[in-house]
Amino acid sequence: MAEATGRDFLSQYRNVSGKLKKRFLRKPNVAEASEQYAALATQLENDKQLDYAGFCCLSVAKCEQSLAHLPGETAALVRASRLFLQAEKSIHRLGCPSFEENLQAAIGCYGKAASLMIEQRQPSLAAGLCLELGDALCLLDHTLEATTQYQKAAELQAGSPADQAHALGLQATCKIKLGDFDGALQIFNDMAVLAETGGSYGVLCDIRHRCEVTRVLLLMILQPTPQKLTPELGSLLEKYAWAENNPQTGVLSEDLFLLLQSVVMACQTKDVQALYSLEADLQEHLSAEQMDLMHILIKVMEHK
Repeated sequence: MAEATGRDFLSQYRNVSGKLKKRFLRKPNVAEASEQYAALATQLENDKQLDYAGFCCLSVAKCEQSLAHLPGETAALVRASRLFLQAEKSIHRLGCPSFEENLQAAIGCYGKAASLMIEQRQPSLAAGLCLELGDALCLLDHTLEATTQYQKAAELQAGSPADQAHALGLQATCKIKLGDFDGALQIFNDMAVLAETGGSYGVLCDIRHRCEVTRVLLLMILQPTPQKLTPELGSLLEKYAWAENNPQTGVLSEDLFLLLQSVVMACQTKDVQALYSLEADLQEHLSAEQMDLMHILIKVMEHK
């Protein structure tokens, strides 16, 4: 059945392509061909022939390009991107061997579509495509490649601190998964600056909260020498290194501040048992990612 569908596709595709050939005293009807390619793509998508449908959308994009219709070309490329990506995800779910041709096709289409959106002065839409591709790459176990897409999304959203910080947060999560704690710490520093300068409304307060906690945990894991500490990180560490009668908790609750302060002091004294106890106390305060960092910290301290 699949082979018959493939042959039928090729036949219909050739019929449409034939109409685009230049003939004597006759100009090809590109707009009609674009519509027919799009209809064939829909038919193939319904038949679950997603990669063939993607190729038809690429043909639509070429037609729209020749008509100088930028929005139509962009829309066709976005549709092709998603079809190729769906095809790759289907293979991935089944655990089948793959040379990832569909994934590479999707990445190329996403990149071209994003470039066209930037050309049309739609950077936020281009950033959305980068985020979409980044999420898919994470799902397909391409975490390193996902960091590049999240970085692009952050750069495209420079005018919106909250959106930019969100994209950076996704990139930082990838860095943590890859074990690049230095890289993650740098990104969280950038996020903290964005959140501080962007205002004090809800989302940015949440980002500041996340940055504060995560940076403390990363600093304890990395244990940088005083020479490697930036003034900003030095001030952050000093805030937690000494017990004070009136702690400056900032965006954190007093309970969480005191628990993190205890974590820092336990690391300074290499008290692993205290860290185990604090890990249990912190569960209700930390995100899953932060609890993972706490677990990594304990493992690091066990080998000190």
